[in-house]
Amino acid sequence: MGVYAVTGAASGMGAASADRLRAAGHTVITVDLKEGDVVADLATPAGRAAAVRQTLERAGNRLDGAVLAAGLGPVPGKEQTLAQVNVRGVIELLEGWRPALAAAGNSKVVVFGSNSTTTTPAVPMSAVRAFLAGDLDKGVRRAGRIRPAAAPFTYAASKIAVTHWVRRNAVTPDWAGAGIRLNILAPGAVATPLLDTQLASPEGDRVRSFPVPIGGFGEPDRIAEWVEFMLSPAADFLVGSVVVVDGGSEAWFRAVDWPRPVPVRKVLRYVRRMRSFRR
Repeated sequence: MGVYAVTGAASGMGAASADRLRAAGHTVITVDLKEGDVVADLATPAGRAAAVRQTLERAGNRLDGAVLAAGLGPVPGKEQTLAQVNVRGVIELLEGWRPALAAAGNSKVVVFGSNSTTTTPAVPMSAVRAFLAGDLDKGVRRAGRIRPAAAPFTYAASKIAVTHWVRRNAVTPDWAGAGIRLNILAPGAVATPLLDTQLASPEGDRVRSFPVPIGGFGEPDRIAEWVEFMLSPAADFLVGSVVVVDGGSEAWFRAVDWPRPVPVRKVLRYVRRMRSFRR
């Protein structure tokens, strides 16, 4: 049995993931804003540092895996907090936990992304780049240039940023080379308190009318099964992947956008990457 850290564990998909891991006999260290083994505000640098430190203390500096489920949705007026939690609340915790994950020798991390990364049109990539560079203020400003779209653009940009961060780092010596598997789980609309808030907002009708070919909303318990699978030995060869679980929404919009071959203009870079690889 392993030791796992789960953020956002007080409700929704984080709670369902923690419950499922416990039911399988694992030790779970829960991290959340109001209740949990580690109570910390991931919207602040001090809170994130406390979450790293206290989790490592409870884990004895060894983690078999982590689930980064804490996050805020596209609530207007909360863009700054959203960026802090959704971006820095993932990256800083993972960087702080990396030595403990490496100590396990065969650890796995599931970061919650979102299908909004590919179904929200016209998200400013300048915001994504700013988030990845650590300039959250700039990222929020860039995402908020069109005020009515500020919240959904900030949300999607935050999830794109952490997805890019995971994919870039997943294949490096510090992560894959240390036996750590980093992957993204990208749900669509799942019946959680976050979704309830969206449904009760002025955007509720738009959420209800969003295309879901299979119909309805996802269930937290079913998403937790995906989390458990991505932490299991079956996922030993899963590295830097984005697993979309959204009832078909992403495929509805983007069915022929990928897979795509490497375009001619990128062949030289591809060859350089091939030659630079060292086992």
